[in-house]
Amino acid sequence: MPSESDNTAPDTHIASPKGSGSGEKTVVTACLMIIGNEILSGRTKDANLGFLGEQLNEIGVRLIEARVVPDIEAVIVETLNEVRAKFDYVFTTGGIGPTHDDITAACVAKAFGVEWTLHPEAHALLKAHYAEGDLNEARLRMAHTPEGASLIENPVSKAPGFRMENVFVMAGIPRVMQAMFESLKADLTGGAPVRSVTLAVALPEGTIAKGLGEAQARFPDVEIGSYPYRIGERFGVRLVLRSPDEADLEAAVEVVAATVRSLGDEPVREA
Repeated sequence: MPSESDNTAPDTHIASPKGSGSGEKTVVTACLMIIGNEILSGRTKDANLGFLGEQLNEIGVRLIEARVVPDIEAVIVETLNEVRAKFDYVFTTGGIGPTHDDITAACVAKAFGVEWTLHPEAHALLKAHYAEGDLNEARLRMAHTPEGASLIENPVSKAPGFRMENVFVMAGIPRVMQAMFESLKADLTGGAPVRSVTLAVALPEGTIAKGLGEAQARFPDVEIGSYPYRIGERFGVRLVLRSPDEADLEAAVEVVAATVRSLGDEPVREA
């Protein structure tokens, strides 16, 4: 499904996220749908999830879920309808090229209950991009979108992605997807950016597990994760704490650090 045009980048401002407008810090959520049999088979290694997670975090949008789905219409439609109702933003990657298995755009149209049709602006873009006679029937598929879609600019290979309400449909090819996202990033409305602190600890997980559980119960709005590591013969864990509330985060860090010290180790705060 990677094809000569998997693309992305928008041109209209997104509506405010669900739950905003109260004046309080809003948690803005997102889901990524990675579409393609080649991802599930292992032939293609996804490079978009990490990029999108980091970029969204910078603007205060929390990537809560990622779904990897096959090139099966019913699965794509069902999954899209589920996640677009559940999250503020949904991003899809893959399946918008010129081949028979590039079915994402048609599936989005079906999910929204509209026609999959030739978009006049997309058609004009491709006619300007390809030499006369080269815009064949296969490539013309890339100019089709759900009726009512707004185009997402593709500065790399021209064939556009598109947006339907809170759903952004982008290319699977990483450099195209990244270029598209850069052009749409300013149109996303985020909440408070999530900060993180990492503590490197030379203790096994089993030793610190009870104290971490107690810290998590005390600070339910702070994510606390434990990730074992090995450097040479040294074993330990990196404790990652994340929260949009800086004061809450620092308080949780102090409690976790004190727990580590009580167990005989001095935590190292990493950059």
